[in-house]
Amino acid sequence: MKPLNSQKIQVNLRSRFLKAGVKMLGPETIFFSQDTKIGKNVFIEPYVVFGPKVKIGNNVVIKSFSHLEACKIENKVEIGPYARIRPGTILKEGSKIGNFVEVKKSTLGKKSKVNHLSYIGDTEIGKSVNVGAGTITCNYDGINKSKTKIRDKAFIGSNSSLVAPITINKESIVGAGSVITRNVSKQSLALTRPLQTEIKNYKRKNK
Repeated sequence: MKPLNSQKIQVNLRSRFLKAGVKMLGPETIFFSQDTKIGKNVFIEPYVVFGPKVKIGNNVVIKSFSHLEACKIENKVEIGPYARIRPGTILKEGSKIGNFVEVKKSTLGKKSKVNHLSYIGDTEIGKSVNVGAGTITCNYDGINKSKTKIRDKAFIGSNSSLVAPITINKESIVGAGSVITRNVSKQSLALTRPLQTEIKNYKRKNK
């Protein structure tokens, strides 16, 4: 990303978007690229950075401390706060990216959600998918990057690792805390979780 440090350039860009109807809270803290495209009824909170090649649709909300670069955001999408949207990402209509979520070279389908503390890379996510907190796609083995596919209406439990290449089929569920290494069939529950061990009346050793 080429930095746009010129105060004059930023003032002009902010003024142009404000005149076009973009709502900004703290516009002096928001930084645009010269090729940024923004639709109607868009609201941007403070401390948001737009890298090159960002296209924003209508009725979008971008919350504070988010960074977007080389991505396409469709209508009625909510992003952030503290979200990083990296090159090659497409967020479909009605989808949501929440706080501390990073997305790279991935498509998030209509009305799908990745709300908390997740990394989604080289992934195709269908419609109405819920990705739980702490989920990561393990897309890089040190040499190659592989794809993850999550089909419509799947539910990914919190703190799950999806080891690519892998497909999570329609309406399936991944149990929380799982490491998934094989494809999951349609309408199935997949989980990898050791049995809980409990030692009754346990006393810690004194120092």
